[in-house]
Amino acid sequence: MSDDSTRNGITYADAGVDIDAGNELVERIKPAAARTKRPGVMSGLGGFGALFDLKGAGYEDPILVAATDGVGTKLRIAIDTGNVSSIGVDLVAMCVNDLVCQGAEPLFFLDYFATGKLELDAATAIIEGIAAGCAGSGCALIGGETAEMPGMYAGGDFDLAGFAVGAMERGQDLPRDVAAGDVLLGLASDGVHSNGYSLVRKLVEVSGLGWEADCPWSDGTLGQALLTPTRLYVNPSLAAVRAGGVHALAHITGGGLTENLPRVLSGLGARIDLGAWELPGVFDWLARTGGLDRGEMLKTFNCGIGMVLVVAPDRADALAELLRAEGETVARIGTVTEEAAIRYSGELSA
Repeated sequence: MSDDSTRNGITYADAGVDIDAGNELVERIKPAAARTKRPGVMSGLGGFGALFDLKGAGYEDPILVAATDGVGTKLRIAIDTGNVSSIGVDLVAMCVNDLVCQGAEPLFFLDYFATGKLELDAATAIIEGIAAGCAGSGCALIGGETAEMPGMYAGGDFDLAGFAVGAMERGQDLPRDVAAGDVLLGLASDGVHSNGYSLVRKLVEVSGLGWEADCPWSDGTLGQALLTPTRLYVNPSLAAVRAGGVHALAHITGGGLTENLPRVLSGLGARIDLGAWELPGVFDWLARTGGLDRGEMLKTFNCGIGMVLVVAPDRADALAELLRAEGETVARIGTVTEEAAIRYSGELSA
């Protein structure tokens, strides 16, 4: 009979999964998660589930709102350049910016991080970015899943998904009371954000430039510029909603103004003046590189407007000032119309 103590059995690590590394990652990210703690959080990382107390968060008759999203092929640039520190902000922003459009305050966030081989330093940077996004939008990072899956992801590849839950008091959901004549206030984007990157990567290929090439429209490298994280609109948007006069919000993601704005107009339309804001340099470069026409640009990219607030005409000036005081660049980009169509005037120009 053989001695089990001398048998050379195969371990989980031999199959490519390092449980010890996963445990070490949890320990590394606990301080980052702790920095996102907010009223209502009842448990930290490490349990089988995370607990949240809605009454502890100050709600009396809450309605929950949930959102999930990813970062898309922007991940490819982060992986190829090794610059993964801000991609977590994108993940959070894509979820919480959607939540606030329903009138909800983001409360907590969970992430799913999957990779072929867990690299502790990179994973820690990614999740610290997620925590930074949570802190910037007032929601708590209360849990998640790290999956090491050899054979599913090549090299240093990884994937991310995010899940956010928010709340609002009953009867405070948006959109509501949208009417013809309402004013459209556009909040400036910080760049491409996290949509349209399959086309972005194709246009970079057409240009012949590499990620380390000098950026054609700003300082730094092309890769760095294209990894500028999605702007977090939660706090300014909630401040505007609480001030009164906001009838709807639209997060301008995939589909651009053309497809996202109609989602909140309750069957009405809008007239938009494209000359009301300056087209950021990145979009001018993308359009020129690919010979993209205006229609393609407006239904693919945010084109410089990352969030639109639909507001009562008599509140437009006051809300614009409030949003500027919150740090936003605000443009009065158009009005709601009876006709159920999005009509553009003027031209996009850098």
